[in-house]
Amino acid sequence: MRTDLKLLIILVALLSGCANLGVKPWERGQFAREDMQLDADEMDMAIEDHIYFSKEGSSGGRTLAGGGCGCN
Repeated sequence: MRTDLKLLIILVALLSGCANLGVKPWERGQFAREDMQLDADEMDMAIEDHIYFSKEGSSGGRTLAGGGCGCN
């Protein structure tokens, strides 16, 4: 009986952790700020792109899979 109660409490705790997924409409303004963007600083993005493409030996967008070696 005690084991069932412990399992029930653990199950409820685990399932309640998934109850608050996503951003509420009134919270979206915080994430839309300029300083919260992933590419907020153009100079940092240019430097990161240069380093990434130098290491990969490829060019193009970051969203494509695979590298410049042809070994996808």
